[in-house]
Amino acid sequence: MARTLEEMIADGKKHFAKKVPVMKPRYDAAKPSMKEEYDKLPFGPKTKEAYKAGIDDAVYPDMTGKEEKWAVNWKRGISI
Repeated sequence: MARTLEEMIADGKKHFAKKVPVMKPRYDAAKPSMKEEYDKLPFGPKTKEAYKAGIDDAVYPDMTGKEEKWAVNWKRGISI
């Protein structure tokens, strides 16, 4: 039997909650790669330096307790 939308949302919220502890560390670990890949683009040095400074200053938001927000956005996205 096919699962209901509410069952899928409940499972998704559980998976989201499990991912929260690794989201920020993975984002921070990807920063060098972001800068390296951006450096390959044909932008000037000032633009590249501004991007790198922005990446260095960026702080990944605390996603703890955002399961409900995820569920609302996910439901909206699949309903299009």
